[in-house]
Amino acid sequence: MDDLIILAGDVGGTKANMAFYGLRDTKLNLIVQKQFPSNGYKDLHDLIAEFIEESGQQANHVCIAVAGPVVNGTCHATNLPWTIDSAVLAKRLGFNKIELMNDLEANAHGIYELTDVDFVTINQGDRKKHGNVGVISAGTGLGEAGIIWEDRKMRPFASEGGHSDFAPNNPLQFELLQYLYDKFTHVSYERVLSGQGLQNIYEFLRDRNKYPEPAWLADALRTGDIPMTISEHGLKGETAICVEALNIFTDIYGAEAGNLALKLMATGGIYIGGGIAPKMIKKLSEPRFLEAFLDKGRLRNVLETIQIKVIMNDKTALLGAARCALMHAGIFHHVVAAGP
Repeated sequence: MDDLIILAGDVGGTKANMAFYGLRDTKLNLIVQKQFPSNGYKDLHDLIAEFIEESGQQANHVCIAVAGPVVNGTCHATNLPWTIDSAVLAKRLGFNKIELMNDLEANAHGIYELTDVDFVTINQGDRKKHGNVGVISAGTGLGEAGIIWEDRKMRPFASEGGHSDFAPNNPLQFELLQYLYDKFTHVSYERVLSGQGLQNIYEFLRDRNKYPEPAWLADALRTGDIPMTISEHGLKGETAICVEALNIFTDIYGAEAGNLALKLMATGGIYIGGGIAPKMIKKLSEPRFLEAFLDKGRLRNVLETIQIKVIMNDKTALLGAARCALMHAGIFHHVVAAGP
């Protein structure tokens, strides 16, 4: 397999990770990798073409993971003004074929390329080796996916669960729902569990006069990355409105992770991915996240047995896309992965 070269990509609404891999000793071997600002390109073709030119590499198998629903090789990116047709893209770039997949499905595949050091455990639970698995990832948007097992083979699948209806769990969250309904009409979980979602929660607290906004913070928000600024001050405990915004975000994240666990009966575990979780791992490790996860009335005892892990490796979806390229090349059995 010395001549095997894979081009893999993980394309989100804000950034895209691209890489070339080979295969060495039955494991993926990184050749070159680069991150691009995906929202700085007019289409995916230009981004990939630039990476190929800069790296001087070529590939015989290509798999690209994209944030959005993929149907029959076509994706309308959720948070980018792109429509991606894998057949057209392959022709323009000179490849025989490009596999296009949902980024959360890639994330699910990528879990099995990781080792223990890539995870932080939130709830030990009682993980069943071949039980169903749920993956939930908040970042630019909110993605959800699952894994089932068939004849001891993992079968990841994509979903668009992040766009399902947000369900409040206390009076304050009901007020938040009404506030967002007035703005968007349809209020999905992505409206509250994403970078923009954290900003939406903050603006609700400010606009409904729940907490005062200090003048210095208003200035900082006007000139900086708004979700990052809110998160940083919330994690430091410096400003009441930021602390409360992060508390609400954490509560809703735990609740929706619990919803996913119940819908999939995820005895194989729940994995928290995306760009936000590693940055707020201390917050997610506090009791409130787990309590929101467990707070399902008569099914609490079931959720107590479900293992929860945070994925700390931000290249998981990229590894998953590379793993899928091997699968589509018909050499999946060569890959030996430690798994979670």
